[in-house]
Amino acid sequence: MYNRILVPVDESDPAAAALDHALEIADEWDATVSLLYVADTNESSQTRLGTEVVDVLEQEGEEIVSNARERVAERGVSVTTDIVQGIPHEAIVQYAATHDADLVVMGTHGRDGLERYVLGSVAERVVNRATIPVLTVRAADDVTTSYPYTAVLVPTDGSDHAMAALQRGADVANRNNATVHLLSVLEEPILGLGNDRSDRDERVRGLLEEATSTVQNAGVDDVVTAVESGSVPREITSYADSEGIDLIVMGTHGRTGIDQHLLGSITERVLRTASVPVLTTNRKNPS
Repeated sequence: MYNRILVPVDESDPAAAALDHALEIADEWDATVSLLYVADTNESSQTRLGTEVVDVLEQEGEEIVSNARERVAERGVSVTTDIVQGIPHEAIVQYAATHDADLVVMGTHGRDGLERYVLGSVAERVVNRATIPVLTVRAADDVTTSYPYTAVLVPTDGSDHAMAALQRGADVANRNNATVHLLSVLEEPILGLGNDRSDRDERVRGLLEEATSTVQNAGVDDVVTAVESGSVPREITSYADSEGIDLIVMGTHGRTGIDQHLLGSITERVLRTASVPVLTTNRKNPS
């Protein structure tokens, strides 16, 4: 499934955590890790040293890439390195598309402050724009990573994006001989308005039956289903914590409308709070 894994690097803890996890995956797949540093053109970078004009960000990138390359070499994993200039999320997405990457692995919360909350993190933008799967890893005290995966959670709502995630989750589970957990969340109706609970329950049961058939037809033997009620992102992360999940697999853009624009998509909110890695896949390219 993976021949080339793209890992954007910087000096942040999330980037370091992402590289460590990427190395575990690359080692199993005998894949090449492509280290990429993006010198952000939004930031002033050129300075004069004597009579020479140098790009400080590119110099910084060379050191960061060199250190990361040493870590990859210690694991005996094939590696390539590159330094480019550009707007980080745009450069990462373009680089992945033009260098035959099969997977992007990157840390979340690489940016802090106002930009993070108003414009969204670099990782979230890559997730929303990439046409290949993106695996995000948080670096925090509550975050754990384990590989190979033994329990894979796939939230499902019947959307095309969720169906793409089902296929991807089944592929991962088959490779790791893992259990697939299928979760549907019943959102509480706003201001008491909404469908009759019995109708909603019946629809969810149908969705889970269809999802179970999909992953079983893909070769997964061990499937667990669950229904929870409440906030969708909160129930997803709570389920992952309580059931010992190693990986959450989700489709992007599964929700639209007011929730998407004011509160951030459900997938993005899970990325920010999940205590395990999150693999996202776009329905345009689920393979």
